[in-house]
This record gives sequence, structure tokens and C-alpha cells, in this order.
Amino acid sequence: MSNLELHAEAVVEENDRKYRAPALEKGLDILELLARHGTPMTTSQMAVTLGRSVSELFRMVLALEFRGYIESCPDGRDGYSLTNKLFTLGIAQGSARSLLETALPVMKDIAREFGQSCHLVVPSGDQIVVVGRIESPMDLGFSVRVGYRRSLVDTNSGLMLYGFASPESQARWLPQLRASSDAERIEIFIQKSKAAAQRGYVQSASEFVEGVTDLCVPILGLNGATAVINVPFISIRAQSVTHEQVIERLKVAARKIADALSNEGR
Repeated sequence: MSNLELHAEAVVEENDRKYRAPALEKGLDILELLARHGTPMTTSQMAVTLGRSVSELFRMVLALEFRGYIESCPDGRDGYSLTNKLFTLGIAQGSARSLLETALPVMKDIAREFGQSCHLVVPSGDQIVVVGRIESPMDLGFSVRVGYRRSLVDTNSGLMLYGFASPESQARWLPQLRASSDAERIEIFIQKSKAAAQRGYVQSASEFVEGVTDLCVPILGLNGATAVINVPFISIRAQSVTHEQVIERLKVAARKIADALSNEGR
């Protein structure tokens, strides 16, 4: 190795040492792990997954809990899960706040018109996250909590987000998706997302709740789907609303939201 190469390597190592913050990195590792995992994890499980010792993580876990970023399970199960604090910080940004301020009144009209709940989904890394919801005005209904996360490949909303994404965004997502799902599942997801994008909507039985049909329509921006409006449709005997009626109404709502966001950005 030449002197020049040795010098360059030394500079890289020095810069690496200069800008590293081990305690901060441990905290971020914990937050990112809990976000990916989706279910509560004990400190021991975190340590094994991250390749660290329990003693390394113990104080960091306590600090994150004290600051309100994670919490022990309220239902009595062992382990910690993320709170909505990071989510709240995220939606305080201008673009996310504008999306919610524009979409929620439109979603409220949909819920009143059809007696169904409605929620708004955006991408977050290789996951979807619910950023807003309007509950059904009926006595009975089904809704998804704000802050709910799941992998793109496991959701009907994910089909919309991926199907309408730019080639660059799809290329950025693929390695992340492949890291957590097998090749066959990824290929099925990609083919279904292409079909969903051609239709312009998703109408599919929920993979997680029997009796619920996901009706999803994208809110389109310059670079693909900015968000997805999803109605988790349940059949109510007192109503005569059809899936097709809701989908057509969602298309109108999505265009209205997209136009408002576009005009705001001018």
C-alpha cells in the first residue's frame, strides 16, 4: 500500500472516530429495531438481535423510556414497544402537517356519508404508517390506530404505495424489503402492485381481520403516491352501501386532496 493510500485510510479512520457518538448510536439502534420488529421486545432480545450485551443497552433503554420514546407493554406482556412520540415529531413537519390538515376534513365527509371508518397511510422506510384516521359515526365500526406500522409487503396500502412509486423509489425499497421477506413473497408483491397500479385502486379482503375488505386509493403527487386513503369496509345490515360506491367516492376524495396539496405548493 502506498503512502498516499495509507494517509487516505488514516483520514477515513480519524473522521470515523471524530463523528461517531456511540451512546446516540445505541439509542438509534434500539428505536430502529423496535420500529422494524413491530412487536414488543425485551432488553435481552434487543441485545441478541443487535449483537450487544444487556448491560450495554440497559441504561439506554431506561433513558428512552424516561424520555417517552418507548414504553413497557401496558397489557402485561414482557418487553418494550415504541410510543407515538417519534411519530408526533415527524408529523410536525410542514409537508406532513399540510397533508393531514387537507385530508382529514375530506375523510370526515367520507365517514359520514358511508358510515365507515377511514384512515390515511404514508410510507416510512420499508413500512406503512397510519398518520390519521376518522372513526365511523355508526355505533359499530372498525378502525386502525394512528401510528400503526407494518411492512409494505404485508399490506394492501403497500401495494398502492409501491405500485405508484417512481423506479428510483422502488429500487431504494427493494433491498430493505428483501432483507425481511423471502424472494417468492417479494415477487408476488411486485406483481400484485403492478396490477393494483393499473386498476388505480385495491379492493381486497384484509389478511389480518376476517370480515374486513380493504378499499385503497392513492393520493398522487409529482413522484408517485404521496399517501393512501384506506376504508376498512365492514358490511352493516342497516346499510346498502357497495364497495364500488366507496371506491368511486375515494377516487374523488383523493383527487381533491392531491389538487389542494398541489395548489398549496405553488
